[in-house]
Amino acid sequence: MSETWIEKRIKAGRALFHNFIQETEEEYFSDQDLKKPQPPLAKAPMTETAIDLPSDFSALAIENDFLRVINSRKSHRVYTDEPITLLQLSYLLWCTQGVKSVRGRAYATIRTVPGGGARHPFECYLAVRKVEGLRPGLYHYLPMKHQIEFLREADGFEEWIGRSLAEQRWAEKASVVFYYSCVFYRAEWRYGIYAHPTVLIDSGHVTENLYLAATSIGLGSCAVAAVDANAADDAFGLDGVEETIFYAMPVGTVAAKDQEAEDAFYAFVREEGL
Repeated sequence: MSETWIEKRIKAGRALFHNFIQETEEEYFSDQDLKKPQPPLAKAPMTETAIDLPSDFSALAIENDFLRVINSRKSHRVYTDEPITLLQLSYLLWCTQGVKSVRGRAYATIRTVPGGGARHPFECYLAVRKVEGLRPGLYHYLPMKHQIEFLREADGFEEWIGRSLAEQRWAEKASVVFYYSCVFYRAEWRYGIYAHPTVLIDSGHVTENLYLAATSIGLGSCAVAAVDANAADDAFGLDGVEETIFYAMPVGTVAAKDQEAEDAFYAFVREEGL
């Protein structure tokens, strides 16, 4: 049986734990405390295929009533299989990982989401099915310049999406699927063995922003923790130890008439009288 990302990370963190054991009688020091060089604020481009994203969102019909957005937010698993625009995708990426400024001499990024110690250890990858102006395939977001880069086409693309999300076939009709990886050392450099709770907390900040951003422009989304990390890591070229996919979120077009189909996901509640 393949190791989970947690099991891989436990093995990779043995050096950190060894350091902790040696320091318990005194004080534990993180690599930041020890003045070791900090890791890059974001992953370097993986290819030479960067695509500039539009950053003027004035043309989008954005719902500005915040309470309406909050009350309308829900998990959508039924999509109309229509494309979204590149501007909509750009908006979603900006709202969830956008870099507003850089603090100090490349010490930290200030982003559109909060992050423990401004470490922002996540990278965002995309499985693009139907986005106007983009060919279907796998992409990587470059937050420092608000760009995406095309990585490659994917064989059996729609079936791969379902397999990568533990056979959740409803995701195969999403316009785009966001896959989030964690570059662990970006957080561990500052927090050492205490980094991982903040990573889990921060992942909720990112996906909730995606929920709200999608809702504000009339799209549906659903966060998915049941990710086949091995399949996703292989597809995006990740080592599965220093960086691994651990969370995903399909986003697609939705219609009010599909509410009955959405309710069918919870039929067991009625049937079992829960």
